[in-house]
Amino acid sequence: MADDAGGWNQKIIDEFHANGGKVGGPFEGRRLVLLTMVGARSGQERTTPLVSSVDGDRLVIAASYGGADRNPDWYHNVLANPRVTVEVGTEKFEATAKEVTDRAERDRLYAGMVEEMPGFADYETKTDRLIPVIVLER
Repeated sequence: MADDAGGWNQKIIDEFHANGGKVGGPFEGRRLVLLTMVGARSGQERTTPLVSSVDGDRLVIAASYGGADRNPDWYHNVLANPRVTVEVGTEKFEATAKEVTDRAERDRLYAGMVEEMPGFADYETKTDRLIPVIVLER
């Protein structure tokens, strides 16, 4: 199963770039980031739009995959290649992606994701897996 069936992600990426980091639809008013990473198997650059929250100086993203029973491809990519490029609004910077392994911190950060986009609460009920949380640090 491809993470960008029907070019959904590419349409969001194009809208993000055309509108200074703002998009409509289900992501309107949300803190959207574009995460560019190197593919774990392909070695090719990949870009994925993701909702994020903020924790101090860090951005927080969750490998929710809409509550699917498996992690999204981007999650495996950032574990294999944690040096990433992040776009927020019109800003672009290099960052390091790091999985949060402390359960209490992970739960606190995931709660922040739910505040940013309430649908994240539903994702947890759709799967038995613990949805990974990743922090992006400059």
